[in-house]
Amino acid sequence: MLTEVMEHFSLVKEFPKAGYYETEHQKQMFKDIKVAIHSGKLVAITGIIGCGKTTILRRLFDVLEKEGKITVSKSLSVDKDRATLPTLIAALFYDLSTDKEIKIPKDGEKRERELRDLIRKGKKPVALFVDEAHDLHYSTLTGLKRLIEVVEDGGGTLSVVLAGHPKLKNDLRRPTMEEIGYRATVFSLEGIVGNQREYIEWLVSECTADDTSISDILEASAIELLAARLRTPLQIEQHLTLALEAAYRVAVKPVTAVIIESVLSKLLDDLEPTLTRHGYNVRDLAEQFNAKPAEIKLLFRGQLDPTRARELQEQMLAAGLPL
Repeated sequence: MLTEVMEHFSLVKEFPKAGYYETEHQKQMFKDIKVAIHSGKLVAITGIIGCGKTTILRRLFDVLEKEGKITVSKSLSVDKDRATLPTLIAALFYDLSTDKEIKIPKDGEKRERELRDLIRKGKKPVALFVDEAHDLHYSTLTGLKRLIEVVEDGGGTLSVVLAGHPKLKNDLRRPTMEEIGYRATVFSLEGIVGNQREYIEWLVSECTADDTSISDILEASAIELLAARLRTPLQIEQHLTLALEAAYRVAVKPVTAVIIESVLSKLLDDLEPTLTRHGYNVRDLAEQFNAKPAEIKLLFRGQLDPTRARELQEQMLAAGLPL
């Protein structure tokens, strides 16, 4: 956001720097996730883009690290669709080993045995955190489940905490994923749904000077429109920033509903952005539903043959996609 816009609206920091916002539902979920981690499980936290998965994952990691009852590890690999089981095991070695020079055996049998012994010697449960886990291959997910069992058989406790789009939850429910899906504890993060107005008011108060009233920034009708049309913190932060910039350009203060309407994306709830927020791109959809990428693109544009479109939509609904 431009400096002059921030000064005009008495903002002391940008919206993404506001801090941690938590609903009552999230507070309870946080407690439940901690319990699941302590018991040594595969835990999946799923939610649409921008709902706060990465934020809650970071908070969980920090809280567990400060409490000191669980040893925490984090995969830093950014290319998750190519991340394999050895990649994630390497993260555990790097975070758990106390040796100055970390040597990870290339042989799978020896590697898993050494990891099992490393966790047992630590005398504390271990939790491995993996973000963007919807991109992990099925074989990697299955391997993680088996790794948890290997560690358990050796007298240790390992939990794997996965965070990803709703695609991850739907993938775990597939019949072909029964071996791991039925053993995974899945938490669906709804973010601020039902609390949008409260979030907007909190966000503005956190980012403006103490003597600034929210009515100086936004008209009540503008707040209502934002709360009605948007679902996630990311959407609200982005559109609120656009609205303030637009209002500054036309010298309007506070921001009106008319300005909010002008910056709201007209394609926000179309099929393609909706599925993208849930973790599905053209390639994923084509692969999962045995379709050609060109068919998926035509479906997005409403130009696919009606019979074929109906067939694909029925398959997607059955798989849990939000159509």
